Amino acid sequence: MSEKLQQLGDYIAQTVADRVLDHYVANGELIVITEPNSIVPLLTFLREDERSKFTTLSDLTAVDYPTRPKRFEVVYNLLSMVLNVRLRIKLAVDEDAAVPTITDVHPSADWYEREVWDMYGIHFKGHPDLRRILTDYGFEGHPQRRDFPLTGYVELRYSEDQKRV
Repeated sequence: MSEKLQQLGDYIAQTVADRVLDHYVANGELIVITEPNSIVPLLTFLREDERSKFTTLSDLTAVDYPTRPKRFEVVYNLLSMVLNVRLRIKLAVDEDAAVPTITDVHPSADWYEREVWDMYGIHFKGHPDLRRILTDYGFEGHPQRRDFPLTGYVELRYSEDQKRV
C-alpha cells in the first residue's frame, strides 16, 4: 500500500509541480505540502483528475505551533472513494495571513472554515459567511491557540458573605 501511495504522490507532484512543495508517505497516509495561494487550484485538480478523484473533503482543521515563523498549519483531509485512499494536505500560514476559501471547490468546507477561524483566528479570504460558530458572538480571542489564557481574563472568587461566586 505504501508503494501505491508513493506512486500517487509522485504523479500528483509531477502533474501539478507548481502547486506541490513536497509529498511523502507517513503512517500509511499520503501527505502533500502546499502554499496558501495554491490550495484552490490543487484541490480542484485533485477533485477532477481521473487518476485521483478526491471528491470528498472529510475534515479541515489547524494546528498551532507558536515557535514557528509561520505559526499555523492548516490541514485538509480528503477521501477518494474511487481509489479508497485518503490524502492529507498541509499548508503553513502566519497569524496575519489569510488562506483562500475552498467553499467553491468543496461546499462542505463552509462550517469547517468557520470553526478554524473561531478556534484559531485563521482568516479565510472570500468565505461567504465567516462568523463565530462555537463561541459567543461577543467572545474575545481564539481558544485553541497555545497562548490563550487557561484562567481567563476575569478573576472570580467565592464570597463568603454572599455565598456565591
